[in-house]
Amino acid sequence: MQELLTSIEFPEDLRKLSREQLPSLAKELRDFVLDSVSKTGGHLSSNLGTVELTIALHYVFNTPEDKIIWDVGHQSYAHKILTGRRDQMSTLRKLNGISGFPKRSESIYDTFGTAHSSTSISAAIGMARAFQIKGEKKVAVAIIGDGAMSAGMAFEALNNAGVFHDLPLIVVLNDNDMSISPAVGALNRYLARLMSGRFYAKTKKGIDSILSLAPPLREFAKRFEEHAKGMVVPGTIFEEFGFNYIGPIDGHDLDSLIPTLENVSQLASAGDGPQFLHIVTKKGQGYKLAEADPILYHGPSKFDPKLGISSQSSTTTKKTFTQVFGEWLCDQAEADSKLVAITPAMREGSGLVEFESRFPERYFDVGIAEQHAVTFAAGLACEGLKPVVAIYSTFLQRGYDQLIHDVALQDLPVVFAIDRAGLVGADGATHAGAYDIAYLRCIPNMIVMTPSDENECRQMLCTAFHANHPSAVRYPRGSGIGKSVQRHLEPLPMGKAEVCRSSQAHKKVALLCFGTLLYPALEVAEKLDLGVVNMRFVKPLDTELLSQLVEEYDGFVSIEEGATMGGAGSACLEFLSSMGVNKPFLQLGLPDQFIDQGEASLLLESCGLGPVGIEKSIREHFDFLQDASIRPLQTTVV
Repeated sequence: MQELLTSIEFPEDLRKLSREQLPSLAKELRDFVLDSVSKTGGHLSSNLGTVELTIALHYVFNTPEDKIIWDVGHQSYAHKILTGRRDQMSTLRKLNGISGFPKRSESIYDTFGTAHSSTSISAAIGMARAFQIKGEKKVAVAIIGDGAMSAGMAFEALNNAGVFHDLPLIVVLNDNDMSISPAVGALNRYLARLMSGRFYAKTKKGIDSILSLAPPLREFAKRFEEHAKGMVVPGTIFEEFGFNYIGPIDGHDLDSLIPTLENVSQLASAGDGPQFLHIVTKKGQGYKLAEADPILYHGPSKFDPKLGISSQSSTTTKKTFTQVFGEWLCDQAEADSKLVAITPAMREGSGLVEFESRFPERYFDVGIAEQHAVTFAAGLACEGLKPVVAIYSTFLQRGYDQLIHDVALQDLPVVFAIDRAGLVGADGATHAGAYDIAYLRCIPNMIVMTPSDENECRQMLCTAFHANHPSAVRYPRGSGIGKSVQRHLEPLPMGKAEVCRSSQAHKKVALLCFGTLLYPALEVAEKLDLGVVNMRFVKPLDTELLSQLVEEYDGFVSIEEGATMGGAGSACLEFLSSMGVNKPFLQLGLPDQFIDQGEASLLLESCGLGPVGIEKSIREHFDFLQDASIRPLQTTVV
């Protein structure tokens, strides 16, 4: 029975409960999160760890007037449940359902979108300063955790916050890795409540005022206070940024959280400047299997909570592109001792677990610091090593300046293994790799490759590794067609495409395919008697083959799982235009809009990139393919 939880539609209902009822609510909420995520898939460990914190925040602060920003946003499921979306949790990360991250268009309680990490403090400073400019008595609260504190942007924001001495800002560090914290106990709880109280703040100000008349004594007192606090709390660095540091406290102890947050709220509202509350939580809290292995339960698919994830049997024998990359990386590392691998906190997601185990001295996880990852790779390359940066397409966007200035401008041989290219399914628009082709192909010295299947992915990684220039291999999430992968390390000829099918029609159309959409394109080509080219390279483009095709074909279609604006099709059009060629050309790819979450195959169909959509677009664009005797492909309803 979830009697308390079902009585809460919005936070104002929560605030009607007594303090004594909150632990029971926490248990009901944690059970609901576990049950819900086990049915939909999603982020589990981190959300089990933020249950008490979420309750305390909405209990203490006047949301949505006071602004709460979750960072990283995947730890906001309890927040969604308590802010009017409990009954929608069954649609989490599904087509036309609710997002797995905070989304401003979804709820007034989602004050800022935070699917990429380490942005909360900057946004909260902006909001808090806006409150002051508008004369509003509100507070901005940034909840930063799950590794987000490791990114440089968070420290840039901390540095800026200290400039505003009366800012109504609270930063809550959700330390769920125990990486900064000493042991948490009664003494720390007492100190946290004491240091967050008005008496402590007023006394501190009063003594500071008196001692200002005797600067040497004032400096001595300040140093003594910092030394005393530093013996029991790791807050000196945050104090130096201009924050009043409180903590660490137990983030699962409501009797500690609520009064401390109440005190911190009063300090921030009274103009005592930015406050920093350090709490310690445990990933997977309350679910023993997730507590024991929080990484395994970080972002699971559907599973039975009674049996756990390890008991789930896999029905697919196809290798994912991520697995292909991981195997290639180990094989290439065995063949070349100069190979080093870098990841910005995505060891599991990018397929580096085995590499770390076998080559620990050549493995570098730099934390959530994409900018540093790219320039770090540049430094390694300067000294003759061969760095491979394993990174998601959406996260490489964060290191774009470094990619241009530190790698490409100096023409350094860094390999970018770009995972999650194209649509990513349940993670939605924030994680879609829609733009990498467009933002990479415009950079001088870059080589950009798009493998059509698993074996070609391995070959292209070899090609990139042996190229003496910056190079990128972009591949999608999940598996390909199940192509067997060769074991030897063999690069492809640089910049050469492959003709897969020739047309025998009277008027001919050629499909120029980039990436895994080659295979649905071949299906359509068999139906309509079209030519098909596996272009392989976006840059350098196979202009020699394109020149030959112009002589043979009457029209062209480019197909890519990336943005059409500035994408691979645009590259082909630019070349044809430079040659003075004016033939019908259709670009198929991702439209100029953000595409929400849903099953990847359904999203592709909705963008016209499944076999049915590709055929429909080609028929509509080329009048001479309107032969009624050719029966259109049918959409398969699952």
